[in-house]
Amino acid sequence: MSAAQLSSTLPRSYNRGMPVFDEKQDELEHYETMMGVPRGRLAVTMDTITDAMALVGQHGVYCQSQRWPGKPVMDIQLIMKNLTDAKELIQSVMEELKKSRA
Repeated sequence: MSAAQLSSTLPRSYNRGMPVFDEKQDELEHYETMMGVPRGRLAVTMDTITDAMALVGQHGVYCQSQRWPGKPVMDIQLIMKNLTDAKELIQSVMEELKKSRA
C-alpha cells in the first residue's frame, strides 16, 4: 500500500491531538489540499525547518567562534548542518511521493 493510499484510509483526525496540528492548521489545510496529505505535511515541515534555520542563523551572527572569527560557534554550525540534512531528506521523500503518484 502506498503512502497516499495509507493516508487516505486514515481518519482526518489522526494525530489532531498534537499541538502542532492546531498551531499550523491553516498551513496544513492549504498544503494538504494542494499536494495531498503526506506531501502537504512534509511541505509544512520544510517551512518549519526553514524558519528554525533562520532563527539559528540569526543566533550564529551573535555567537561567533573565538577560534574562527566570522564563523558561528561549533554548536550552531552542527545545528545548521543537521537542519540542512533534514531538509534534504524531506525533499527526497517528497520527490519519491511525487514519482509514485505519476
